[in-house]
Amino acid sequence: MASSAQIDLWHAEKVATQVSVTRALNGIRYAAWGETRISESDLERLVGAVPATITPALESRAYYFIPLAIADTGETLIAPLYNVELGDRAVCHRNAAFGSTEAVFLSTRLVEDRFGLAFEFFINVAHNFVEATGVPESFSALAWSQAEAQVRGETSQDAWEARRKAMETRPGTKNGASLVDERARNAFFEASFSDALAVYMLSLAVDFDYHDLREREYPLLAAPALAERLRHVASLFPANPGYEFQVLYRRKG
Repeated sequence: MASSAQIDLWHAEKVATQVSVTRALNGIRYAAWGETRISESDLERLVGAVPATITPALESRAYYFIPLAIADTGETLIAPLYNVELGDRAVCHRNAAFGSTEAVFLSTRLVEDRFGLAFEFFINVAHNFVEATGVPESFSALAWSQAEAQVRGETSQDAWEARRKAMETRPGTKNGASLVDERARNAFFEASFSDALAVYMLSLAVDFDYHDLREREYPLLAAPALAERLRHVASLFPANPGYEFQVLYRRKG
């Protein structure tokens, strides 16, 4: 295996000029470069899971699937292949801007399977969508009603912490009404919607167990509450032809 000294790192902008960007049927712009170890058909299926109703908000985005995005420099550098030393220096993704294009470089060799890569891609798409459009009011109302009902858990550490802070008791007005930390509540809406949108798209692309999404030590959102959020997201952004949304409950015995 080649050492890091033998592997030339490329500037992200150089990679972008060397590879042809494809526009998928749903409108997403993407490209693959280097030894990604992803087949063209698998990549096409993955990208195609993004609902077409989302993609107008992502018109300025292009997603590059590359072996490794290097993290420990002030520049956005890309490795054309993998080795252990470079893997230790890499991150899941790096962002870069070229003129009017906002590029997202996704490290395909830092994840062990299609599930990991798919979720990394979809959570980036979801955050990019929220940055462009914000959170649908109907989803915010649903998520907040669940929080007020003290539904157990959340969908990520960020959503859990923002919800906890937003729900903390704060001094109220002179008539005794409590105050809500609006900044924390908005952060909760953004995190919980990004999570739900990403999980929804993940469910269109691969079969997975909800508990595989656990990141750290926080309680996962109760499955019925997650299903309610996902069904709401599905009603806002219907699946593209050839993709199907299902929530299946596994029963013991």
